[in-house]
Amino acid sequence: MKVTVVGAGAVGASCAEYIAIKNFASEVCLIDIKEGFAEGKAMDLMQCASLNGFDTKIVGATNDYSKTANSVVAVITSGIPRKPGMTREELIGINAGIVKSVSSNLIEHSPDVIIIVVSNPMDTMTYLVHKNTDLPKNRIIGMGGALDSARFKYRIAEALSCPSSDLDGMVIGGHSDKGMVPLIEKATRNSVNVSEFLSPERMNQIVNDTKVGGATLTGLLGTSAWYAPGAAVSEIVKAIALDSHKMIPCSALLDGEYGIEGLSIGVPCIIGKNGIEKIVEISLTDSEKNKLKESAEGVAKTNTLLD
Repeated sequence: MKVTVVGAGAVGASCAEYIAIKNFASEVCLIDIKEGFAEGKAMDLMQCASLNGFDTKIVGATNDYSKTANSVVAVITSGIPRKPGMTREELIGINAGIVKSVSSNLIEHSPDVIIIVVSNPMDTMTYLVHKNTDLPKNRIIGMGGALDSARFKYRIAEALSCPSSDLDGMVIGGHSDKGMVPLIEKATRNSVNVSEFLSPERMNQIVNDTKVGGATLTGLLGTSAWYAPGAAVSEIVKAIALDSHKMIPCSALLDGEYGIEGLSIGVPCIIGKNGIEKIVEISLTDSEKNKLKESAEGVAKTNTLLD
């Protein structure tokens, strides 16, 4: 299985590294517009192969999309990252043009590719790929929910002083500070609702800390995070490669599910060899429904900036 990662910056390199280390892909192709940058990152990562025990081949290319031919999956990370104080929505002007061009180039050389969108604002960029390509909707996936859910479980583990492997929790809605809907009432520790262990005040703090998880890291790092986004992407790619039918929250184009139509937003998805095999409609409380509706309205408003 061949995977292409467009953008060899911190996020793209992390994607390539985690995909290689998990050893389910035959080749990862890194593409970047900066001369020699992807080639250098690929060489550096390949020098880790004997140390980290992977056999995946990693190659790099400067803006040469012919090298991406026959990719099963392509990950779009390219675009400008957030800086402290910036919202994801403020990136739309520059990143929209980049994502539109990149997706067209990818499809030219791999017409049946599955595209995973990481570039922000992620839900709107995912919608843009739907709008500007002829790919079926199951082959266009936004990464956000997978990352947000990992950050959610990190915060729950922190509150409970327990390993994250004990936890099950999910974030749906838009990948934005205001739009995320962490499903705290459904989160469990070994099948026991976390409300059995935590006060309502602590649960509310977890929700709020999750929603500003990206902004918190941007403030600390001076730019967008990269380790967790790379790991989140690798989990989606792995589910496709192994046809595992794993349920992962992803940004998917909805056609009436959850009462939402014509926009991409985070919902539980079954991920397999065809990309999004199924959108899962789970039961939501009235409060959760209202929050998801508000989130969808926010995403729709950002989408209008594309026109």
